[in-house]
Amino acid sequence: MLDDASAPLRRLLLVLLLIGLLGSATELVLLKHYENGWMLVPFAAIVFAVLAAVWRLAAPGARSITWLRVAMLPLVIGGGLGVVLHYNGGLEFQADMDPTLSRWQLFWKVVRMQAPPALAPGILVQLGLLGLIATYRDPLGRERSAAGSSAVHVPSPE
Repeated sequence: MLDDASAPLRRLLLVLLLIGLLGSATELVLLKHYENGWMLVPFAAIVFAVLAAVWRLAAPGARSITWLRVAMLPLVIGGGLGVVLHYNGGLEFQADMDPTLSRWQLFWKVVRMQAPPALAPGILVQLGLLGLIATYRDPLGRERSAAGSSAVHVPSPE
């Protein structure tokens, strides 16, 4: 195993990531965020990310780092998509409530709404970036490239 002085910090970042993911999932359940297919996207992204983070903590290595990086992408993309969906839902609602609002007034009404909170899905983006930061320049992630393989290999089920 490589000597990595940043390993304790990486573990702490992953624990913080897990706390944030589990907290976000809990909040989504409490808010009953499962009424349609789009509302299930954050749950899928969170489950994938939790599994990858636990794997990285339990079995540090090039494969677990690669999978953690891959698992952060749905969080970042899904969180960004969630912001757009929440904003558009709020925009439609506010425009129907008061069609006389200017674009600027409408924007401020939407971003200040509590349901749906337009910026709330941004937490998934933040958590995804936190997970990516935890893998930044990880010496274990360079094991594979040092062995001469630069391609990403999908682990086979064993």
